[in-house]
Amino acid sequence: MSTPRALWSQLNASDQRHICIVTETYPPEVNGVAMTLAHLVEGLRMQGYAVSIVRPRRQPSESSSDSDDPQVTVVPGLPLPGYKGVHVGLPAPGLLQGCWTQHRPDVVYVATEGPLGWSAVHIAQRLRIPVLSGFHTNFHSYAKHYRLGWLQPLIFHYLCKFHNRTQGTLVPSVDLRNRLQAVGLHNVSVLGRGVDCQLFTPERRCAALRRMWGVSDNDLAVLYVGRVAPEKNLGLAVAAYRAMQQYSASMKFVVVGDGPLRAALQNAHPDLIFCGIHTGEQLAKHYASADVFLFPSETETFGNVTLEAMASGLVVVAYDYAAAHMHVTHGESGVLVPYGEPQAFIDTAVTLACEPRSLDKIRQQARAYVTSVDWQCVVERFITLLTGALGESQLAPVSALTR
Repeated sequence: MSTPRALWSQLNASDQRHICIVTETYPPEVNGVAMTLAHLVEGLRMQGYAVSIVRPRRQPSESSSDSDDPQVTVVPGLPLPGYKGVHVGLPAPGLLQGCWTQHRPDVVYVATEGPLGWSAVHIAQRLRIPVLSGFHTNFHSYAKHYRLGWLQPLIFHYLCKFHNRTQGTLVPSVDLRNRLQAVGLHNVSVLGRGVDCQLFTPERRCAALRRMWGVSDNDLAVLYVGRVAPEKNLGLAVAAYRAMQQYSASMKFVVVGDGPLRAALQNAHPDLIFCGIHTGEQLAKHYASADVFLFPSETETFGNVTLEAMASGLVVVAYDYAAAHMHVTHGESGVLVPYGEPQAFIDTAVTLACEPRSLDKIRQQARAYVTSVDWQCVVERFITLLTGALGESQLAPVSALTR
């Protein structure tokens, strides 16, 4: 499999600094990791960097020339069981060594810890290319939700070994950094997340969509956005909604997303409104047309949907960790629940159902807060961390070098 010629021609013809991102997932796949990487790549390119991406093929027939982005190298992959559309990259040491020997990146960022990522770290070290890694997903925490709890220590041992082979690991929150450092990860730095407040805004609230859901102006629409999967703890969100219904029978629960639990959940709760996957303006319209965002997950490294919901003017109900811990002030810009206390989560949701008029102030304060949480600051922080791996003079943007 050859490297996309357009990419290497561009790199050869310019003095751009070259950053290579290796990942198992990338748009148009819909998940937090893919979305985060898309924002980072866009921000880097806007600041004058050449960014190449290495990812698995999405379909068996896909080749490197089939990618919509000429700067993407496609490597062999296999579908991830239980997750339609997600592929795990197979080891590609020969391809990576050939690419990076001929067109050497200044730094490599490995965003996922699968076989492709392992081989990328190995080859980068062999070629003495600085390499950083990202801890985007709590894979070890997922094991218990798939009846593989006995594998959790082994998976976590693998993750620690993987990340300690790199020059540093980037995580999205301070509490995650502290937890990982406590169990032996070295050189852990925080790279937060942003939100597009022009896309996600209360102004996209749609009366027609609410009517389609069967919700009047005075009724509450409860929303969940994300994977419909065991590790997201959706059963608790449904239980909270049922308890809320005792005080307001006219409210509706809207689920945006897809995943392995959707069919079973839809059969068990036919009154729930399942909208499937939405992106862009349609996703933003669904957020803004709801009122309360229930996010019961206990396995997040961050939870980008928390910021999207806040930017859309929703009252977020979430456990007090990850993005909610960082960005929600309890009772002011959202509602926090002690981590791992399901009854407290339900009771908190019921309180909101009993006092719907109290939601307006929280919704306004949530929106006001996140307007200062933008992706530009995150990209600048990313560049700072990359320069730390190389040395500032080596990785400064072309524009800075020519001043």
